[in-house]
Amino acid sequence: MKRLVAFDLDGTLAESKQAIDPEMAALLERLSHLAIIAVISGGDWPQFRQQLVGSLPAGFDTTRLFLLPTCGTKLYRCADDWQPVYVDLLSEDARTRILAAFDGALAQAGIADEHTWGKRIEDRGSQITFSALGQKAPLEAKLVWDPDFSKRKRLQSALAAALPGHSVRIGGSTSIDITQAGVDKAYGMRKLAQFALVDFAEMIFIGDALFPGGNDFPVREAGIDCIAVRDTDETKRVIETLLYSMPARQTLSDGAAPEFAGQCPPARAQMGALNG
Repeated sequence: MKRLVAFDLDGTLAESKQAIDPEMAALLERLSHLAIIAVISGGDWPQFRQQLVGSLPAGFDTTRLFLLPTCGTKLYRCADDWQPVYVDLLSEDARTRILAAFDGALAQAGIADEHTWGKRIEDRGSQITFSALGQKAPLEAKLVWDPDFSKRKRLQSALAAALPGHSVRIGGSTSIDITQAGVDKAYGMRKLAQFALVDFAEMIFIGDALFPGGNDFPVREAGIDCIAVRDTDETKRVIETLLYSMPARQTLSDGAAPEFAGQCPPARAQMGALNG
């Protein structure tokens, strides 16, 4: 029996860097009364706040929600407000080496400078993320930049060769996520199992990057049951199936972070100034 449903964010619950739509929000609210929900993404906490938290309906049971930014190197839970349970940061030396590797890797991969919207390389503390068109690129530009993944696969290969001891994964539609070796979404799911007190056998993961090299793929390699989706519409159909097939409300285990037992209003204006 599955007690916990985990999701990727971009491309699974929401379009790239966009908020979840009302239909998705309503489906997640219904699911929150049947199962524990987790969302794990390469995006950082401000992206979670913008895309997910601020759009959850008032009836969503946030006591049963685990949010894991930057591939699970951070975990946020809600008491009176959203706050980090842990944050695993890269060392200064690792961040310096990762940032220095980009010039050569971009040239080797044949990825030229082009018009960008916002930062192209973002230091998220526990992860360095490359976004080819910038962090604020419009969705229509991102969708046509690398539809066959060829550019990102070339860059992934060049960065992996330049950065032994690190994980280099394809993230969203234009992005690459870099963490310490062994620190990926499987790492995040192991941390989730520890804090939610839910075994892998009781979890199911839904994501759009479950292919080899995708940043969801380590979850499949870890032995967690997975459902690959192409887009948010397919995710909605999967959630609808779960709603009809899951038993009545399942409770959190007694030891599952009891200090986060208070209901947090998900859409209130002061979502907190935490940037991780």
